[in-house]
Parts: sequence; structure tokens; C-alpha cells
Amino acid sequence: MSASYVIAEDRGVLAVAGEDRVAFLQGLVSNDVARVAPGRAIYTALLTAQGRYLHDFFIAAHNDALLIEVERARLPDLLKKLSLYKLRSKVTLKDASDEWRVALVWGDGAQPFDLAEGAVFADPRLSALGVRAILPAANAEALLQAKGFQPGQRAEYDALRLKLGVPDGARDLPIEKAMLLENGFDELNGIDWNKGCYMGQELTARTKYRGLVRKRLLPVAIEGEPPPYGTPVTLDGKDAGEMRSGHDGRALALLRVEMVRQAQAQNRPLEAAGAALRPEVPSWVKLPEPEAETKTG
Repeated sequence: MSASYVIAEDRGVLAVAGEDRVAFLQGLVSNDVARVAPGRAIYTALLTAQGRYLHDFFIAAHNDALLIEVERARLPDLLKKLSLYKLRSKVTLKDASDEWRVALVWGDGAQPFDLAEGAVFADPRLSALGVRAILPAANAEALLQAKGFQPGQRAEYDALRLKLGVPDGARDLPIEKAMLLENGFDELNGIDWNKGCYMGQELTARTKYRGLVRKRLLPVAIEGEPPPYGTPVTLDGKDAGEMRSGHDGRALALLRVEMVRQAQAQNRPLEAAGAALRPEVPSWVKLPEPEAETKTG
């Protein structure tokens, strides 16, 4: 069975060029931009000064530029924010979404391939998510089909993402509210703990080293009508979390770890708008130890 692909029309590309491109981004984002090379991309985030989520994206290399693959609808906001910090840095910022298409490739045989015309890389978050490619808009699908990949459905990819428990940008991460460590960025290789300072680093580091993570974004199996985004989740009427994106009987929810453990110990579901939710903990998720959950009272 060959791998499937879709062209992700909801993804855009922001090109960052100029001799200071690496140093410029390095001081702003949560991961180590110096690690970006042909065939190797990073997953990272731009935060508020208070350490809250603004944008998450991939950074890949192509010729003498860095290509930022990000939510297309929110690209103008990212461009505006990066421009504020440009100052005297020798960089240029350009919305290059008309020149490129972003492809998602998954399933058996989804492996990176050499391509001089674009950037192809294994998804740096989880190998199970397959490959991402930034391809010339004029012949993106022809290039994919020449590699033997078959057209798929975006719903199939989203089902895989939901099963794995991986957030999808602002669909799952409330802007200026979400915290990286509650949403898996550490395990999903979105943070470098050894790089220099970046926007929001202080709160992110303090959250990790003081053991302040008491909620986690987790996949849930839904029995009943899927609750809308933001619907409160409860256990015995007590606050257990909040719904995020979902589709076809499965969703993500930001849940209190202590409530998840309690529900699982009693073999009981959580509840949201009359639906029963069965939390699942993917193998890549590292839940805090019980002592850490109550560390701060």
C-alpha cells in the first residue's frame, strides 16, 4: 500500500531571507533555528512575553532562505509580528504562499525524498505523522505522483492527527492563552532547552522546572454527539477540562491530569454536553507524576 498525500490549502509559506535570517529567528522562537538544514526542519512556536501561544510553525531550508510553513489564514499576523522585531537585522520577510504549496504525506512508504525545487522533511513532531513538503505551486501534485504517492483525503490525515493527540494550530491552541507544556510541545520536539533566550522563555522554563503542568491536551473517544470547541468537560459535575477540535467520534481536549487518572481508575467516562468521553494517553505523552500535580497546591 502506497503513501497518501493531500495539498494542505490551509497552510501558507513565509520566506525569510538575508544574512541575519538565522540569528533573527533564533531570538524569537522556542526551538533552535541553527539546526535547520536541507532535509531537516524544526517545529517551533512564537510566544507572548508572558509565555503564551501566538503561532506554531515549521521552519525549513531552501537555497538561501528559511521557509516558515504556517496557518495560511494567520500568516499576515505572523508577518506583522516578525516585522516589529526586524529593526536593523539584515533580513527580508515575504508572504510566498502563491509560489508554494504544502503537502502532507502519510502511511506506508511515507519517506522524505530529494527535491531540489523545494523542501521535503520528516515531520519533526512524530514519525507517525509522515512527511511534509513545501513544493512549487505550478507542479506540486505532479511531483508527488511521480514519487508514487496517491491522492488522499484531508479527513484521513486529521483522523490520524487526532488519534495521535497532536494539536493543529489555533484549532486547538487558544491564542494568547495556551501554554506549550500543556499541549505537548516538549515531547513533540518544539522546544530546545539549551538554546539562548527567546520570547516567553522564562515562563516556559519555570513551568517545566517547577513541575507546574497540571493539564494536558489528550485525545478522547466520544460516545454521543461531538461537543463543540470550548465545551466544558466534567467528572461528577467538577471541572475536568475543555474541548478542542474533533471529527467523527474522536477529539482533543485539554484535561486536568488528576481527573483523567480518577476517571481511568474508576473505569468511568468524563462528560461534555451529554457526551461520554474516554481519555486516551498516547505513548509519546509524558504525564506528570502525581506528586507534581499537587506541588503548588
